[in-house]
Amino acid sequence: SVLALNGKMRKVGEKILSSNGKRVDFASALQSCEEVGGTLAAPKNEEENKAVMDIVKQYNQYAYLGIRKGDTSGQFKYINGMPLNYSSWHQQEPNGKGTEKCVEMYTDGTWNDKKCNMYRLTVCQF
Repeated sequence: SVLALNGKMRKVGEKILSSNGKRVDFASALQSCEEVGGTLAAPKNEEENKAVMDIVKQYNQYAYLGIRKGDTSGQFKYINGMPLNYSSWHQQEPNGKGTEKCVEMYTDGTWNDKKCNMYRLTVCQF
């Protein structure tokens, strides 16, 4: 796939992380990952979080994570609907009061809830 060849890749545990360096909104980022058989990167532990952070730092761009606020509960979940079993929220985050349904990673590896229409780096996991 073009994404894997042009991008920077990291292997962490059983996952491969890759970015094409493109900045798009959440829906487009998710779609581009799914088109090549992956999904948006969503760290499930410290090691995976650091691997995503390495890519974020390399491009010096905040990235969307594969985590969204559920419509009913208002809790953040993985995009497959599973509850979060790990988080790395920035101090005072999440603070979007329901308007910020997506999650971005800062270059220091911490997370912030964010509106889904911003342009952020695409990082996929396979």
